[in-house]
Amino acid sequence: QLQLAESGGGLVQPGGSLRLSCAASAFTLNYYAIGWFRQAPGKEREGVSCISLSGDMTNYADSVKGRFTISRDISNETVYLQMNNLRPEDTAVYYCAATIQAMCVLTTFIYYDFWGQGTQVTVSS
Repeated sequence: QLQLAESGGGLVQPGGSLRLSCAASAFTLNYYAIGWFRQAPGKEREGVSCISLSGDMTNYADSVKGRFTISRDISNETVYLQMNNLRPEDTAVYYCAATIQAMCVLTTFIYYDFWGQGTQVTVSS
């Protein structure tokens, strides 16, 4: 079974940057479309960004467009979420998820087959 692990979270000041990584054990991520999701305390989980299996298609939530960039490194079998100009409202636990489908979606959580444990991102001065 695919096991995902997120890393790169932490505490950053508003306007700062972080890069989250999503990697897999036992199997390669290169055969899956990947999504990033987040959940803040007291709020529902929301889709942040996703990338198709081929990497040709990406999708972003309106709240992060122009600030976040998703990418995949085939050689390192890793998917990244570069987060720039972070805001306090970006504070949440961030999860990566994998689907065997070729395309990715942000609004249907059951579309994804495997989920990581999450990494905390805190944006605060």
